[in-house]
Amino acid sequence: MCGIAGIVGRSPVNQALYDALTVLQHRGQDAAGIMTCHENRLYLRKDNGLVRDVFHTRHMQRLVGNMGIGHVRYPTAGSSSSAEAQPFYVNSPYGVALGHNGNLTNAEQLTEELWRQDRRHINTSSDSEVLLNILAKELLLQDNLQPTPEDIFAAVAGVHRRCRGAYAVIAMIVGHGILGFRDPHGIRPIIYGRRETERGPEYVIASESVALDALGFEVVADLKPGEAVYITHDGQVHVQQCAEHTSYTPCLFEYVYFARPDSVIDGISVHKARMRMGVKLAEQIARDWPGHDIDVVIPVPDSGRTAAIELARALGVNYREGFIKNRYIGRTFIMPGQQIRKKSVRRKLNAIPMEFRDQNVLIVDDSIVRGTTSAQIVQMARDVGARKVYFASAAPPIRYPNVYGIDMPAPSELIAHGRTVEEVCRAIGADRLVYQRLDDLIDAVRQGNPAIEGFDASVFDGKYVSEVSEEYLDELSLRRRDENKALAVEQTVGVDLHNSH
Repeated sequence: MCGIAGIVGRSPVNQALYDALTVLQHRGQDAAGIMTCHENRLYLRKDNGLVRDVFHTRHMQRLVGNMGIGHVRYPTAGSSSSAEAQPFYVNSPYGVALGHNGNLTNAEQLTEELWRQDRRHINTSSDSEVLLNILAKELLLQDNLQPTPEDIFAAVAGVHRRCRGAYAVIAMIVGHGILGFRDPHGIRPIIYGRRETERGPEYVIASESVALDALGFEVVADLKPGEAVYITHDGQVHVQQCAEHTSYTPCLFEYVYFARPDSVIDGISVHKARMRMGVKLAEQIARDWPGHDIDVVIPVPDSGRTAAIELARALGVNYREGFIKNRYIGRTFIMPGQQIRKKSVRRKLNAIPMEFRDQNVLIVDDSIVRGTTSAQIVQMARDVGARKVYFASAAPPIRYPNVYGIDMPAPSELIAHGRTVEEVCRAIGADRLVYQRLDDLIDAVRQGNPAIEGFDASVFDGKYVSEVSEEYLDELSLRRRDENKALAVEQTVGVDLHNSH
């Protein structure tokens, strides 16, 4: 999962891009990068690390220009090489830079095609570099020295015909403008907005609406599946549908876990969706466990909080904050390697004994992936004196791999894979486990926008909205096994480039 942002401004955009990436930091903590354009020259800074650590004053001063794009990344196959930090760049045609959120399921095939047909070399294992080269090739086919919006949209249509999987993309074409587009299924989010300045309108494209809010932009629209927006360097906006066949099926897991609660994605408030998830869980408990003996509801901060508050309110049970979070520890779901993950949970959360002692506690979290965090949290509750520890997940059992840009582990490392709810309950050490039902989750989210046709719920039901081969799933499973991932993060010197057109 990654975060992307692009700005066409009337004044330098380096600080605004930095601020946007800071707001989108939850989408990736592995690497960050910004590339700006000034007088047909590109200026780049990217490296491993958090936004605040990658960009210092000297870097910001070099990122000149009124147009630029930015990216925050976490690795989708265990790699942490700074060589794969984005944006990526190719110098032909025009000079094109690109940041991508998602995952191509036919990247290997496309890499072979690019070499055999176009003699294009892919220098990393990132499918984003593949996507960049496909876009560059399609732009080249338009054979126009000065690309028109029609040329740009024709190139995006070519990308849609060739690429499979999930992709929300922001690309910068040197001296011309910034392009944003979304895959024909609309799996990954992308939105654009506008703000008025004394010098004229400025535009931003980003992964989530919260980036627009932070920068003072007003939302214009979410890009629809298959749609593209092209904003020229002088502020002209062009929007066009570029895919022949589309389906409105955004990723359901965005609303459960990844997106910030203050974002609105595809017209759906993430915060309100999570509130409805809590109500649905409460209704299920009242229906299936009418004689429950829950004394107190305690959330796992932060993403379990909203659902927990509404669950407690609907059940008429006390709500308490029982875990204190160390905000200087990153998201454990994103961290590579099971041993690092296990150590991080105890450093990340600490229990308040008085909220647990002699209580029957219902702990609420957004989801259960490997079960590592859940098991340690249950044990922490017991260690500080809880009488009984129940556990509720705002999401259904996660039993299948994600192929659209979320680095979930191999199926064998998913705690719910091949296990019943009772078996998962025993594995995490809880006295009772309550999972959200899939139809309830879908209803809780879809209430925010009935126009959405459906959701990619593949991590829950194994049904992928785009074509995915068994061979690809098998190969992905091998790459995602913890023992096949590098546990050490490669330390490399950051790249400061300034390329001429």
